[in-house]
Parts: sequence; structure tokens; C-alpha cells
Amino acid sequence: MRLPSIMFCIFLLLFVNASHAQQCGSQAGGAVCAAGNCCSQYGYCGNTAEYCSPSSGCQSQCWSSGAGAPPPPATPTAPSAGGGDISGVISQSVFNDMLKYRDDTRCHAPGFYTYDAFIAAAKSFGDFGTTGDSDTIKREIAAFLGQTSHETTGGWDTAPDGRYAWGYCFLRENTLDSYCNVTQAWSCAPGQKYFGRGPIQISYNYNYGPAGQALGYDLISNPDLVATDSTVSFKTALWFWMTPQGAKPSCHDVMTGKWTPS
Repeated sequence: MRLPSIMFCIFLLLFVNASHAQQCGSQAGGAVCAAGNCCSQYGYCGNTAEYCSPSSGCQSQCWSSGAGAPPPPATPTAPSAGGGDISGVISQSVFNDMLKYRDDTRCHAPGFYTYDAFIAAAKSFGDFGTTGDSDTIKREIAAFLGQTSHETTGGWDTAPDGRYAWGYCFLRENTLDSYCNVTQAWSCAPGQKYFGRGPIQISYNYNYGPAGQALGYDLISNPDLVATDSTVSFKTALWFWMTPQGAKPSCHDVMTGKWTPS
């Protein structure tokens, strides 16, 4: 089967199973929330007790200890050795077809999410899009673009080509809350906010800190680098994709079959 057909089918499947209003869990085809957030019993993402407490019906990425306990910080994981050039797997034309409205003036980040930045960022993660056979490789790339498109979608019911064709429309989260968890090991810098930014909408100081440490950037002091440098932005998304979170496996390990349920 040709690459565009494989990627489009997986990409479309990820989206048609997602509900417009509901973001995760059984209401959204089993999707999990980005940046380690919890999925409430009603299918929404958040980090308070109503989302995270098992007694409140939390569906995934829930608190494992008492009420009020935040999720554990991610363990800093350095990118693997370079060499992960995936331009031979996904061409610029396929990338543009899958994300064809990302530069539309009705979106909030025209010109930011470039193919070149994606390819450059992937080279910092040698295992991304290079692990397994051809179908596994294509499936992982398509799943990554599907998940990040879900996080950044800007479509609406009557949008051209439907609401699910508008991935990579948003750059910064609509709410500009601080997302500073003072109980975590990664302290917050004065005046900085850690709301969602970039393809995976990375959020909270306990994700910005480890991501920056692994990638070689001070994202605690300058979190907006994720929204001003396209390559760094994609790197944070790929870091989150490749990094296990606490007892949870990485998305990469799940998609490539390195992890199987017990």
C-alpha cells in the first residue's frame, strides 16, 4: 500500500473517533490527555481532583495516591543519537496534505509548524520513525501527527473538509493560566507561565523542566521558546512522545510494539 494511503487512513481513524467536546477516555476512542493530565469520568482533561481522583471516576493517568497528589514529574530522558532522518518516509507533499490548513489565516500559527522543523526535530530522536518494519514506522509517524493534530485542532462543524482537517491550527493554549505546581521538584521562574504550547501542548513546570534539561534548553526560565522556535517546539512534542511518564510507557514504545499490556 502506498505511504499516503496508509498514513491518511490511520490519521483519519484517529480523528473520527474523537469527539468535538470530549477529549479522552471512552468518550474519545480511548485517547489519553497530553502532558500527563488526567481524564475525567466525563472525558475531559485536567489536573484537579475532579479529573484525577479514582474516587471521582478518573479514566486514565490518574493519581495513584491520596487526593490532592499531583502526577509525578517526568524523568528527564536525553534524545537518542542523531540519524533519524524520516524525510524518506514522509515527504513534504504528504505532510502538507495531512495538515493543509495549518497555515490558513483563520488559524493562530500560520507559518510556524513547518515540514523542515519537523524533520530537523526528528533527527534528534534516532528511534522515532525508524523502529520496526515499514508498516510500524508509518504507523508511528501517522499516530504522532494524529495525536498532535488533535491537541492543536482548530476545526468546526462546517469547516472546509470538516473539523478534523484543521490540525496544527493552534500554538498556545487558549487559557493562559500559570500551570505552576509548587510541590514539584521543578520550581517555577518568576513571571513565567507553563500553559500548553506547541504540537503536544506541553504544560506544567514539571514537564517543561525535564524536557528542557533533556533537550539542552532552559524552558523553566523561557517556556515561550516552545512557541517561538519551530524546531524546539517539535522537539518538545517528540520528547514527550518518546519519554515514559512514571509507570506509563512511552507512546513510542506502545506504537512500535516494544510495550505490551500485562
